[in-house]
Amino acid sequence: MDITTMRIVATLASMVCFIGIWVWAYMGRNRAKFDEAARLPFEQE
Repeated sequence: MDITTMRIVATLASMVCFIGIWVWAYMGRNRAKFDEAARLPFEQE
């Protein structure tokens, strides 16, 4: 395996991870958790 093939594999793996995180962040079932986390700095104790 030469360096070019390794670079291609690393690029593809990074792209798959990025798309996976993007899909996870925009899934509807996570919206309530993210909305709650976004309000945390404004809550008073």
